[in-house]
Amino acid sequence: MAFSKFLTLFVVNILLLVNLCLAEDPTVSFNFEVSYITASPLGVPQQVIAINGKFPGPVINTTTNNYVYVNVRNKLDEDLLLHWSGVQQRRSSWQDGVLGTNCPIPSKWNWTYEFQVKDQIGSFFYFPSLNMQRASGGFGGFIINNRDIIPIPFNTPDGDITIMIGDWYTRNHTALRKALDAGKDLGKPNGVLINGKGPYQYNTTLVPDGIDYETIEVQPGKTYRIRVHNVGTSTSLNFRIQNHNLLLAEWNVSASGARPNPQGSFRYGTINVTEVYVLKNKALVKIDGKRRATLNGISFKNPATPIRLADLHKVKREYKLDFPTKPLTGPPRLETSIINGSYRGFMEIVIQNNDTKMQSYHLDGYAVFVVGMDFGEWTENSRGTYNKWDGIARTTVQVYPGAWTAILVSLDNVGAWNLRSENLDSWYLGQETYIRVINPENSNKTEFPPPDNVLYCGALKKLQKPQDISSDATLMSGRSKLFFTTLMIVFVGVFASH
Repeated sequence: MAFSKFLTLFVVNILLLVNLCLAEDPTVSFNFEVSYITASPLGVPQQVIAINGKFPGPVINTTTNNYVYVNVRNKLDEDLLLHWSGVQQRRSSWQDGVLGTNCPIPSKWNWTYEFQVKDQIGSFFYFPSLNMQRASGGFGGFIINNRDIIPIPFNTPDGDITIMIGDWYTRNHTALRKALDAGKDLGKPNGVLINGKGPYQYNTTLVPDGIDYETIEVQPGKTYRIRVHNVGTSTSLNFRIQNHNLLLAEWNVSASGARPNPQGSFRYGTINVTEVYVLKNKALVKIDGKRRATLNGISFKNPATPIRLADLHKVKREYKLDFPTKPLTGPPRLETSIINGSYRGFMEIVIQNNDTKMQSYHLDGYAVFVVGMDFGEWTENSRGTYNKWDGIARTTVQVYPGAWTAILVSLDNVGAWNLRSENLDSWYLGQETYIRVINPENSNKTEFPPPDNVLYCGALKKLQKPQDISSDATLMSGRSKLFFTTLMIVFVGVFASH
C-alpha cells in the first residue's frame, strides 16, 4: 500500500515535470517527403520538386524559441539537403543544410533536422541547397512569430499571407545544371511564378490559354501582413499591389519586437572593426578549361568532409584558412579556401560587383547591418558615407552592377557559415566561401556537439552506418529520448527494489 502511494506520487511529479519542460520550450514537428511530381506552371508539363506532394511546399509556422523537428524523406534520385534561409541556427551550424556544414541525405534515406529558432522573429523560407535543385522547387515559407509577451507596434493583422515569387524555367534543374557544366548561359527565364503558378492572362498573345494563376481572397477595409520571398534562380524582382500602399515592417535582431522601417537599436557604429574583407566578383572566368564564378579570384570547391566535422575528427587538408582579404592579382584558382573569423570579432565586408548583372549575397548564421552602397569602386574613403546609426539588419543584401555594398557583422555565433551569391548559377559555379568562427575555449555553451544522427561522408564515410530505408524514422528529439530513457531506468530501479 505504501509503495502504491509512493509510485502514484512519483508518477504525478514526473508528469508535472514533463508539462513544465514542454511549457518552457514548446516543440513543433513536421514530416517532409521530398519527391518529383509533374506540373505545368507555365503551360508546359515538367518535373518539379514537391514537399508532401505540394508545390510550393507547406509553410512552417512556429514561434520564437520553439524547437523545430523536420523529418525529411528523400525520394529524389539524387542527394538532398534542405537549408533554412535566414534562420540563424544559433550554436548549431550542424543543422544549416549546406554542403560545407552537412553531409547530404542520400536518395531513399531520411534525416531529421533538430534546431531551436532562438531569439528571432520574422519571415524566412526553406529550399533544397544542392546542385540547382531550387530551380525545380522544393521551397516553402518559414514563419517565426513573436511570443505573446513580445509586443509589436501595430494592430494584429486581419490575415497573414505568404507569397513565393521567382523567375522560372520550363527546363528542370538537371537540364539547367548540364547547360552550366557545358559552359553555356542559362538564357532568359520563361516566366515568373507566384506561389508555383503562372501569370494571369492579361494578354492573350503573351499568355496562352490553360495557365493556372494564383488568387488570394481578401476583404475590403482589412489589413493583411504579406510575407514575400524571392525563390527564383537569378532575377531581381519588385513587388507591388496595384492601387494600394504597403508599409514595410522590419524585425530587430534581438527579437524584442517589430518596428516600421527604418530601425536602429543596436549601437553597431561604436564598435571597433577587427577584420576587413573586400570581396570582388566579376564575369565568369576559365579555370582548367571550365567556366567558373569567383570571389576575389577564388572559385570555391566544396570540401568532401564538412568543415566542422573535419575539425572535430582532426581530418587534415579538407580546407584552407587563407581566403584573401582583397582580390588576388594572379590567375583565378579553384580551391576550398575559407575565411578565418575571430570569435566575438566585428567584421566589415565590402562586396564589389564588377559583373553586368544584379547580385544578391547571403550570409548564414547571422543578421548583418547594411551600412553603405554606391556605384563605382569602393575605397577606404567610402567609409565616410557609411550609415553608422540606423542601418537595416539583413541576411541577404543586393549589390548593383558596377557598384558596392558594405555590411558589418558581429561574429558571436560559433560554427562554419556559408557566404554566397544567391544567384543560383553563380553559386553553382563557385561564387561562395565560408566564415569559420571558433571559440578557443571549447564549450557547449557556444557550440553544440554534433547531433546523434549526424551523417558522415568524405574522409569519414566509414563511420556512417547503413540505414534501413524500408521504415520511416520517428520524430523524437534527443532530449526526449534521454528523458524517457532516464525515466525507464528510474522505474526499473523502483520495481527492482520491491
